[in-house]
Amino acid sequence: MSKLGTLGARLYRGEVGYDFVGKRKIWYGISILITITAIVGLAVRGLTMGIEFEGGAVFTTPKTTASASQAESAAKAASGHEAIVQKLGNDTLRITIGGIDTAKSDQIKTELAKDLKLRANDINADLVGPSWGETIANKAWTGLIVFMILVVIYLAIAFEWRMALAALVALIHDLTITVGIYALVGFEVTPGTVIGLLTILGYSLYDTVVVFDGLKEGQKGITKQTRLTYSEMANKSLNGTLVRSINTTVVALLPVAGLLFIGGGVLGAGMLNDISLSLFVGLAAGAYSSIFIATPLVADLKETMPEMKALKKRVLAKRAAAAAKGETEEEPQDTAPFDEADDEGETAGAVVGQRRQPSRNNRGKRR
Repeated sequence: MSKLGTLGARLYRGEVGYDFVGKRKIWYGISILITITAIVGLAVRGLTMGIEFEGGAVFTTPKTTASASQAESAAKAASGHEAIVQKLGNDTLRITIGGIDTAKSDQIKTELAKDLKLRANDINADLVGPSWGETIANKAWTGLIVFMILVVIYLAIAFEWRMALAALVALIHDLTITVGIYALVGFEVTPGTVIGLLTILGYSLYDTVVVFDGLKEGQKGITKQTRLTYSEMANKSLNGTLVRSINTTVVALLPVAGLLFIGGGVLGAGMLNDISLSLFVGLAAGAYSSIFIATPLVADLKETMPEMKALKKRVLAKRAAAAAKGETEEEPQDTAPFDEADDEGETAGAVVGQRRQPSRNNRGKRR
């Protein structure tokens, strides 16, 4: 078995583990800092909306020796607006200019042909009206809101409202970071971007549901034992699915990274950047939020329940009594749901995820 596979098995059995939930204040602080940075970038720089949303024209030239920078300068001089120029694989240029009408488009086309030493009839011009872009934007917002509502309803039914709330916070967290990165990088927001955003929401939700399913199993009968608090149980369940989450994220990121860095960067297929950047940032943010945001937030919400507060007091009291007697038993490895028999003759250690050694009394009985 590979080292990663061995580590995954040990994490699942509870032999090793990292205290993600116990260090949740650190993760909350990091997330707040990243989110504030994204919001500031969005407020200062704003989003570069594609012509599908604000209207404009796209000019496609035939094969030309002109560079992208030359075409950008010529388009800006002819239109008075900022232009986005992409050099396509067959030495043609795609020039996007927003906020112009049909009459202005014809004038720009003529001047571009003159500056780039081309015939005006060889330049193809596609116009998009602002009303169409507004319709697309409204539909995108409607789809996003409906998606969020359905997610909350489903998770509240399948799990509970606390998990639904934590998942919603994680989704908003992922969206904010992705949109903020778009603002800071300056990539165009196109319908492909919207498709990418909706895709990462589905992925982030999938990763979160996998973790929550482990929480749902782990919390069965938790109030009938005094070995673990809810937060410790949540951390154990999270460690059990950690390698699966990492493997899923890496496998999903590799092809997206190929689209972004090779397709968009090396090969110059700039149109791939629209969807690949949102997918790359969103997939990474979704994996992060599932581990560092959603699960610790569920633990915080559950710890406010009276029965969980009472459980925590019993666990801490039993550990204090065990410490006073000099006993150092630690948590057993089993991952089955708790039952009443689990609590007989056991005292819990302070470290979650280590192998439990038999007590002196038990060793005596075996002899």
